[in-house]
Amino acid sequence: MSKSFYYIFVLILITASCDSAKEHTAEAIRDEDSVAMMTSYGINTLISDSGIMRYRIIAERWEVNDNLNPPRWIFPRGLFLEQFDEKFHVETYIQSDTAHYYTIQKLWHLWGNVRIKTVDGLIFTSEELYWDQNRHELYSNMFSHLVTPERELQGAYFTSDERMRHYKISDSKGSFTREDFENGNDNGNGNTNTNTNTNANVSDSVPKRQAATPRKR
Repeated sequence: MSKSFYYIFVLILITASCDSAKEHTAEAIRDEDSVAMMTSYGINTLISDSGIMRYRIIAERWEVNDNLNPPRWIFPRGLFLEQFDEKFHVETYIQSDTAHYYTIQKLWHLWGNVRIKTVDGLIFTSEELYWDQNRHELYSNMFSHLVTPERELQGAYFTSDERMRHYKISDSKGSFTREDFENGNDNGNGNTNTNTNTNANVSDSVPKRQAATPRKR
């Protein structure tokens, strides 16, 4: 075999191997592939808002993950949160089995045995709750139960201000005081017990607010 023929033969083999080469690419990164930037255990810390201490967070595990879209804090093993007033007095206690805080939207998403208790004696329970800190609003699209020293309410949709002073529940059932009605029927003890869809603190016109972030967990 001549050298020239040998070189031509090798060149043909190299060209053929290049034509048949395949590009190997990895799968797209998924949420579960994104590692938290920080993971802390046994958390008991104060959180400020606009330079003022507003909240105390107590959690077994806290993950800070900016690799997810949108970025968020994750509390996979439960959350207990205290909310303070301007004088650093505790106003509200909030707890849930799981919680996400979307840092850009300033939105809390809590689910699993959500419970709120205020110093005024109000107790709220539901399986899911959103807390929009930009709107200063709490809301839930799931069945909610609310008890105060004066009344008891339950319904399919709940919305309230952050301090739980002004709240609305749609499709409600419960017991109400006579002041809840413009023309209530007195049953002799000053209270009106009924099942209704209209009262001073309940409105059926509340819009079904959509969550600001995906529900995918």
